[in-house]
Amino acid sequence: MATILVIDDEKSIRNSLKDVLEYEKHEVELAEDGMEGLEKFNKKNYDVVLCDIKMPKMDGVEVLEELMKISNEVSVIMISGHGTIDTAVETIKKGAFDYIEKPLDLNRLLITIRNALDKTSLITETKTLKRKVSKTYEMIGDSNAMNQVREMIDRVAPTDAKVLITGDNGTGKELVARWLHEKSNRASQPFVEVNCAAIPSELIESELFGHEKGSFTSAYKQRKGKFEQADGGTLFLDEIGDMSLSAQAKVLRALQENKINRVGSDKEIPVNVRILAATNKNIKEEIQNNRFREDLYHRISVILINVPPLNDRLEDIPSLADYFNEQIASEYGSRKKEITLEAIKELQKINWTGNIREFRNVLERLFILCEKEITGKDVVAFAQPISK
Repeated sequence: MATILVIDDEKSIRNSLKDVLEYEKHEVELAEDGMEGLEKFNKKNYDVVLCDIKMPKMDGVEVLEELMKISNEVSVIMISGHGTIDTAVETIKKGAFDYIEKPLDLNRLLITIRNALDKTSLITETKTLKRKVSKTYEMIGDSNAMNQVREMIDRVAPTDAKVLITGDNGTGKELVARWLHEKSNRASQPFVEVNCAAIPSELIESELFGHEKGSFTSAYKQRKGKFEQADGGTLFLDEIGDMSLSAQAKVLRALQENKINRVGSDKEIPVNVRILAATNKNIKEEIQNNRFREDLYHRISVILINVPPLNDRLEDIPSLADYFNEQIASEYGSRKKEITLEAIKELQKINWTGNIREFRNVLERLFILCEKEITGKDVVAFAQPISK
């Protein structure tokens, strides 16, 4: 069942539509002109709006424009007995879901409403999924160090500037990369991640640029690389400090020319990607030791973002503990466990060499091994078993 608003100055049409739609189990409200329709729309959420074009006081196209300002997600179906193809095109361009001429074909109208509801449902599902994804990659903590990272993300994300994200293992460099993408103009396009440390040096070029069939022994078919997969979106080169020098040279060329060549092919393929890179290494030392190209470093480090280690933001431990407590409880289908103040104090005494990744694992261990609450004694007993 949907909630539908009908805006039409002809009483007979309003009442006829109300009878038909209520017979189809929809909830229907009526407005006799555009002003009344907008007033009702401002007070209530509707799934679909049926709006006449020729009306007194306010033209239907003007009503459509105002509706789109209030919510561009609502499905508006325009109806008119005086319309032309130009009018139909104009309303669709302004955001209408569809345009139907009078006298109304009720079958077509019901099918159009059904399609509009499918669209609304899809938008709702997409928003729900995005909220879940956003929660999965939520940035926790209100320390000065984390607030500085957030501010940098907000300033840099809308641009296409290349960003080098530095920090120790487990600090959340991937998290920063994902938020740079989510807050960018490329958010609706792919986010493609490559872990340069996990791919053997002899395969990294094929992984990044793709290959043609038969270009090497195991190349049984043509394959697109990560650059092509990320076209229009963001390519995240994680642990770029572990990339081979030969691959670095090709990446540099791709960034300079916005073109790539698949392995085994001379054909140039244009690509449009934003590059984000991350490393836990001191790149300047790698350059001095001839393990990283200085020209590539300058190309990828237009913006530098350093993610602080957990030891530098111990004031975030209470909020991190609460966040992971809730997350782990959800995963185990259990209730959250109380974490005492003494437990928080003991957690703040630990040297977190593994940063957020280590902290999350310790919280899960405590969640499993402790009863209804996690105490300071529990943290001492179970947080660092290796030292016992």
